[in-house]
Amino acid sequence: MKTTKIAILGKGNVGGALARGLARTYSHVQTVGNDKTAQRQAATQAEVVILAVPFPALDDVVKNLGAALDGKVVVDTTNALDANMNLALGYSTSGAEELQKKLPRARVVKAFNTVFAQHMDSGKVGSTPLTAFVSGDDAAAKQTVVTLAKDLGFEAVDTGPLKNARLLEPLAYLNIQLGYVLGLGTQIGFKLVRE
Repeated sequence: MKTTKIAILGKGNVGGALARGLARTYSHVQTVGNDKTAQRQAATQAEVVILAVPFPALDDVVKNLGAALDGKVVVDTTNALDANMNLALGYSTSGAEELQKKLPRARVVKAFNTVFAQHMDSGKVGSTPLTAFVSGDDAAAKQTVVTLAKDLGFEAVDTGPLKNARLLEPLAYLNIQLGYVLGLGTQIGFKLVRE
């Protein structure tokens, strides 16, 4: 078992799936819900903090945790959607970039947001590995998240700097549109094919 200490904030579908998947490989995976004290304790002890909360909850998490996230790898799994399930931010910024501005001493990485939660614990749809797109400005933090994704079962791809989350968040929105609005269901996902 790997000993990286991981805190997952959020016990919903995303947090639960990531916790199940990561617990196969990592011995220190802690999942906490809305309890602010538990969030602070988990974040303080962790090396990697995964934000698996709804996008509108990020400001409360940032306010609660603040300096507890300094120097940590902070994985933003959220999708920047408004109450009507439309993109809340456009192509001039992203939810991840705005999060990095609020946490200037954290090492924010965007990942896992383009995948339906039910596939996050295995990184696959059926037996087909999905691509985990990973963007961030800190190379070491990004590599940490690439490793997490591979350990889950994904084919992980470094998609460059955090500003490329401007592309990943609309890609996630497309996935949601395909699955729910256009009726393809959730047994779908993106895979980057290369020779």
